[in-house]
Amino acid sequence: MGKRIVVALGGNALGNTPEEQLKLVKETAKPIVDLVEKGYDVIIGHGNGPQVGMINLAMEFSANKGGNTPYMPFPECGAMTQGYIGYHLQQAIQAELKARGIRKACATVVTQVVVDKADPGFAKPTKPVGSFYSKEEADAITAEKGFIFVEDAGRGYRRVVPSPIPQRIVELDIVEQLVSAGVIVITVGGGGIPVVETDEGLEGVAAVIDKDRASALLARDVKADELIILTAVDRVCINFNKPDQKELPSMTLAEAEEYIGQGQFAPGSMLPKVQSCMDFVKGNTNGGVALITSLTRAAEALEGKTGTVIQP
Repeated sequence: MGKRIVVALGGNALGNTPEEQLKLVKETAKPIVDLVEKGYDVIIGHGNGPQVGMINLAMEFSANKGGNTPYMPFPECGAMTQGYIGYHLQQAIQAELKARGIRKACATVVTQVVVDKADPGFAKPTKPVGSFYSKEEADAITAEKGFIFVEDAGRGYRRVVPSPIPQRIVELDIVEQLVSAGVIVITVGGGGIPVVETDEGLEGVAAVIDKDRASALLARDVKADELIILTAVDRVCINFNKPDQKELPSMTLAEAEEYIGQGQFAPGSMLPKVQSCMDFVKGNTNGGVALITSLTRAAEALEGKTGTVIQP
């Protein structure tokens, strides 16, 4: 068995439409198969922000037009994205493996992730999804369905859903079995389908789990040697987009805390990535490190040629 790597794919690795995504994943598959070729056991997590919004919007639009389409709850929309993003990734990875003469299987696991019913994120939904509405339309939907809407950058009102912290990956044992059998596994898609534990069993909730946090939890639980968060930049920077911008080849946990305290990382973009890496490094018992880099340079980053390493 090789070293285990959990790769968290950012939105730039996937498209905004199914057609765009099919083209993009062919490129995404190459750096992933580079890692496989180097002998790593690869487990893949991915986001689903644009995709879950698109499905939710299509279902909502159709249901509101009075057609026969039933209203589709949010967890089910999340499960749909896991299916079709997984299918596209599997297909692209399988084609790339075949082109290089590598005999290896690739499979997607529809993954549920337990969140805490009492998570403070439920009291303050922050993740915008779906379409824009006028104040009147939003008020009418709130009265009918109890959704929460916020005014979004002067463009209208959008539904917001909670973004709770992931607690436990339900299908972890299955992922573990597949990885041990040499399968490339795609899991915790979109951060996982958020579920809460009830007396009757698990129940889906309308929320979106941050995919970097879910990937960090996955990496910790499968005892990965490395967590790689792939994004649009080669390295994490401080003073980003300012004249004194500086790339960071590495950060200790203490340095990362200091930079966070200075407000160096944007809340909607680099901050959750750095925090997820810190979570993994703190919770990892076998000395694993985390790495943030761009999709195209993942293999180089593992050789220390680029990327930002977060270590104890």
